[in-house]
Parts: sequence; structure tokens; C-alpha cells
Amino acid sequence: MHGLFPSLRGYRRRWLGRDALAGMTVWAVLVPEALAYATIAGVSPVVGLYAAPAALLLYAALGSSRHLVVGPMAATAALSAAVVGGVAGGSSAHFTAMTAALALTVGLAALLAGLLRLGFLADFISEPVLKGFIVGLALTIIAGQLPKLFGVEGGSGNFFEKIWALITHLGGTSGLTVLVGLGSLVLILVLKRVAPRTPASLIAVAVGTAVAAAFGLAGHGVQVVGSVEAGLPSFGFPDVSVGELGDLAAGSVGVLLVAFAEGLGAARNYASRGRYEIDADRELIGLGAAGLGAGLSSGMVVNGSLSKTAVNWSAGARTQLSGVFAAVLTVVTLLFLTGLFEKLPEAVLAGVVIAAVVELVDVPSLVSLHRVFTRRLGQAYGVAARPDFLAAIAAMLGVMAFDTLPGLFIGIGVSLLLLLYRSSRPHISELGRMPGDGHFAALDRHPGLRGIPGVAVLRVEAGIYFANAERIRSEVRRAAAREGVTAVVIDAETVPFIDVSAVHMLDDLAGELETLGVRLLLARDTGQVRDVLRTAEARAELRRVYPTVRAAVDAAGTRT
Repeated sequence: MHGLFPSLRGYRRRWLGRDALAGMTVWAVLVPEALAYATIAGVSPVVGLYAAPAALLLYAALGSSRHLVVGPMAATAALSAAVVGGVAGGSSAHFTAMTAALALTVGLAALLAGLLRLGFLADFISEPVLKGFIVGLALTIIAGQLPKLFGVEGGSGNFFEKIWALITHLGGTSGLTVLVGLGSLVLILVLKRVAPRTPASLIAVAVGTAVAAAFGLAGHGVQVVGSVEAGLPSFGFPDVSVGELGDLAAGSVGVLLVAFAEGLGAARNYASRGRYEIDADRELIGLGAAGLGAGLSSGMVVNGSLSKTAVNWSAGARTQLSGVFAAVLTVVTLLFLTGLFEKLPEAVLAGVVIAAVVELVDVPSLVSLHRVFTRRLGQAYGVAARPDFLAAIAAMLGVMAFDTLPGLFIGIGVSLLLLLYRSSRPHISELGRMPGDGHFAALDRHPGLRGIPGVAVLRVEAGIYFANAERIRSEVRRAAAREGVTAVVIDAETVPFIDVSAVHMLDDLAGELETLGVRLLLARDTGQVRDVLRTAEARAELRRVYPTVRAAVDAAGTRT
């Protein structure tokens, strides 16, 4: 730990105006989105506002980013609904209490992970997996909001079940609700395009509320938010049992992974622009404190927001004081302004949610992942030649078909399986000597290049370990069996590591080839490979690694 409010060290008075303006701008975006995201979590809209002030203040005190804005977010709100819905029963009040309890358990898990310096765990969710997960989640959220936009009864379940339920209920569509909802959605999208710095969501909420009040839309079948409790939330531990907290524990890990990965990505992005460093472990501590504050304030799960952080940055924020200003303004909203939202049509909130998450349906990114492919990769790895694309699609379809947390772990699992599959099938190139400069290059990438008479030079482009040892043995045997070959040289420059199983394989293979009159030599190893060869007591000829391929070829008795 390095003290509280690290972003305020060396604060300059001239920054105050920028931070105050940025805080007001963030507040204008945060309030309508917090109301909308709370509905995704299955709780009253005001719960989203309850979560924000303590989360903003505590992250500002303990987080390492100068610009990150924390608060309710669509992805973690949907995860919250899934986790709480799986264990909570009874009244809506109990569901709300369990939602606050989940914020606490996620906060505790993040705080513990930060103290144990486990920030590196976020690296196990690859960017493609997170991208596919977010796309699938965004589509599922949109499917859940469409019934409110059409004024019909929605269905539960996965993406496909929600879409089918919508289709079967379209006969009861309320034209006035569609007009209000689509009008707000179009207004937000147009404002974001023509005036990106304006608080489009807040403007849409204000216009929708004013229209609903002026024309009495509630009396014409348009559903409105209704009574929103004014005042500050109740503070303290939510009314749940220890056993129910245990039921939430497993789901908390998945929520934490998504919350941390999304928030850390946003923090690093703007830290790079601001030329300062982010401490991943301190980010966990900041996220944990924010979660605890949200849970103890009768709120919901919070995490770092890329969109609101972008707003904060573009408004000129210099430090986390902008978050403090946003927290104060949110408290003012709770005390004096909640009545303004009582006539807010639910279709407008649905429009706010859809406008917020439709940007997350990043199809071009998925297309770009699919394009990462060459014929050689296809020949080497077959169906696994596009591992990032496959992992992203697995995460996306997993979320759409099996719900949020299963989808996340499906994506992670597929990503790791593809990694293991590719590492078990390393690409092995045969090298030849380039004319003129004496360098060695792959024959399959330089047409016309010839191999070295009597010597097969193989470059293994991966670590050598138990999972790929037999494949490498087969390739070496195949090269050694060619007519006229008296030596096989393994170029180990691209071998970052080797394990004991692989050393024993090479040792046995060297003995086997020796009986056939073929020598096995190693060239250009790394320090780690050399250390394992020596301590695993490989035969002397394998421990004598040649500094260059040319030296190994010369030692094999062939001059080139």
C-alpha cells in the first residue's frame, strides 16, 4: 500500500475546474445508466444509484488509476442476476438483499486477491475470450430488453429462449411503447454520433420523463418506473445468512474475473494515454473496497467502466477528484431528485441499456480474429489454426446458450485446450543454408533452397515437453531414416524450455539412432534448456550443445 488517494499527490489548484467539470459529466452519464443496469440485475432502479457513491469514493482512495470510473455495469449486472437468481428465493426484498450480499462477496474476494498479489490471474482470460464473452452477453442483454421496448411480456432463459418468447408475444405489442422506446434509442444514438460529448442518456431520460408526464402515458398502457424511494440507502450488512453467503461464493469468482478484467483493461488503456503506471494488485484492492462499499450501501456489484472512463478522460479529468465530485452529485440525486424519475417509461430505460451495450457487439473484431490465418498454419494445426477466433466464438455461444458464467468458463476452457493442442503439435521446419551469407532458413519458406547433404537440420518451434515429445521423436526418426543421412541436428534456438520427460526421450532417441549410424546433435540452446539437460544427466553428446547450427553441421562431418 502507498497511502490513500494516490492520484491526489502533488495536486495543483488549476486542475480543480477540470476535475469538477469531468465529475459533472460522469454524473450525467452515470445516473441514467445506473438506473438501467439495476433493472438488468433484477432489482429496483434506485439500487444502481445506491451502489455508486461509496464505490466511487473508496476506489478513489485505494485504486491506482487516475481516470477509471467505477459503478454498475451491464456485464456484471447480468452476471449478478444469473448468480443471485440461481440461489435466491422468496420475495423481491430478499433478492435485493442477496444482490447486495453478492457485491460484498465479490468485494471480499477482490480484496483478498489483491492482498495476496494475485493480479496476474486476469491474464488467464485472453482478450479474444473476453471479447466473445462480452459480445454474447451484450446480445443476451439486448434480447432481455426488447420486450420492454415493445411493451410485451418477456421470457426467461438463454438468448434463444428470450428471442422466441418475444416472437410469440409480438401480437400484444404496444405501439405507443414502441414509439417511446425506439424514439429514445434513436435520440441517444444520434446524439452520440453528432454530439459525442453530450450526456445523451441523461437527455433521453429527461425527454422521455417529460413526455410521459405531459401526455399521461402511464394511463395509456406505457409502463413507468413508478415510485423511487428518496433518501440515502440503509447502511450495514444485508439480511442474509452465512449459508447464503456460501452459496454466492462460487459465482463471486466468475463475477470477479469479468469485473477485474474489464476494469483493468480500461485502467491500462487510459494510463497508457496519461503516461503513468497501473498496479494490478492495487486495482484489485480498489475494486474490492468499492464492492464492499456498494454492498454495505444496499447496492449491487460494481466494476470499472470503459465508457464512463472515456467520458471522464475526454472531459479533462486529471485525478480521482472527478470521481469524488460524481459521488457527491449522486448523493444529491438520491436526496432531492429521485422524484423526477418516477414517470420515466421503462421503454426509455430499455433504450438506454440497448444503446449502451449495442456498441459492445463488436462483430468487426470477431471478423479480424477469423482473418488471422495462413495456409501454413492450417497445415500445421488444422482446425486449431484459428485459436483466438474459436475461443471467442465458444465464449459467445456459451453465454448465449448456457448463461453467463458457464459461457465464460467455456471460453476459458476452449482457449486453454487449444493452447495445449497447439503446443502438443509443434511446427518443425527443416533448414537449409542460404547461398552467400551462410545463414540457415526454413526450406518450406524459401523455394529452391536445398537441404544439407548427409545432415537433416530440424528447428522445433516450441518448448519440448511430455505432451509433444513423441511427435518430435517421430519427426526426428523420419528425417534420420532418409537415405544418406548420417546426422540430425536440432536447432534449439526457438525451444524456450524442456522438461525431464523430453530429455529422457532425446537420450533414448540418441541411443537408438546411434545403433543405426546416425548422430543426434543440438545447437543454439537457451540457458534453461542447458540447465535441464545438465541436471537431468543427459548423455554427453546431448549436453555438448553447439553455439551455432554451422558448428553442429561441421561436427557432424559435413563441410558446407
